[in-house]
Amino acid sequence: MFHVLRNAEGAIESISRRAQPGSEMLADDHPEVQRFIRTKPAEPAFNEADAEFVRVLEDLIDTLIMKNVIQHTDLPAAAQRKMLIRKGLRNRLHGALNLLGGDDRIL
Repeated sequence: MFHVLRNAEGAIESISRRAQPGSEMLADDHPEVQRFIRTKPAEPAFNEADAEFVRVLEDLIDTLIMKNVIQHTDLPAAAQRKMLIRKGLRNRLHGALNLLGGDDRIL
């Protein structure tokens, strides 16, 4: 369920999972809620900033691992998988040759 606030014309102005003063409850699959969600595209600059920030976090984690501050296995299993998938995708996009195998191998 969503709590929606409407403008003077009766159109949905905002949606929240939390009750707001003057809000009305509508089901997640209510047509007005679905229409509102689809018509509010994310700001392209925000999406780009998110993608760049994710790369910063990846580089930070890699640096911490290289400096032996943390180990790859210190990360939760889901995070380990996601990191390996992103590294593989990044390597393929940049045409890198990986002659020694993945980072998860023990030498």
